[in-house]
Amino acid sequence: MGGALVAGLLGRGGWAVAQLAVVEPDPGRRAELVASHPGLFVVDAPAPELADAGGGAVLAVKPEVAEPACRALGAAGITRVLSIVAGMPTARLEGVLPGGAVVVRAMPNMPALVGAGMSAISGGSNAGAVDLDWAERVLGAVGAVVRVPERQLDAVTALSGSGPAYVFLVVEALVEAGVLAGLPRELSATLTLETVRGAAALLAETGEPPESLRADVTSPGGTTAAGLRALEARGVRSAFLEAVLAAAERARALAR
Repeated sequence: MGGALVAGLLGRGGWAVAQLAVVEPDPGRRAELVASHPGLFVVDAPAPELADAGGGAVLAVKPEVAEPACRALGAAGITRVLSIVAGMPTARLEGVLPGGAVVVRAMPNMPALVGAGMSAISGGSNAGAVDLDWAERVLGAVGAVVRVPERQLDAVTALSGSGPAYVFLVVEALVEAGVLAGLPRELSATLTLETVRGAAALLAETGEPPESLRADVTSPGGTTAAGLRALEARGVRSAFLEAVLAAAERARALAR
């Protein structure tokens, strides 16, 4: 995700390479970043010269190293952190940063890799409007951004954070269903992908609620009605509800 942010900021975000610096302890990954983004300043550890009074740092690490990484940022003089660490409350990161340091917590999702991400941000106890504006500018380079209270981030994680996996599973199942119905696999995959893409575009561009569009495509006694009846009989709607609730509970458990 950190690499996706760098690419987004330098591409769609319109940031200059001189405005960014990346801390990456892995030498192989450092070489990849430099090769992908000529002129990018990449170092193996935070340093005081990286601190910028008008900027901050994006923390994109595994949860188990988030607090040590934050301590290193604080020691280097960084006083504002945008954390995309899953399940890590702002209070824990504030606790290892210098007093008064700002933490903005975010939950982006996988489509950020192609500039179509959905991120939610929430400010910690020291974050103000200017800090949230800064975080939104950063994450806006890879997709849409909404602001939520931190107590809602576990639900965000369960819905939009994990949501792409649910969609991938639906696509996978539809492709298999097309093959079972007699279509060549490649054709079934194309039909499924374009159907999902088109349905999402229709929802976004018309602003119509999904239940309204579903009713529009469902003729009484028709093929779609028969398919929907089979899905409801199998409890598909209930399964999605349970999936989101289970993921939200897991997110809460990881935060403890």
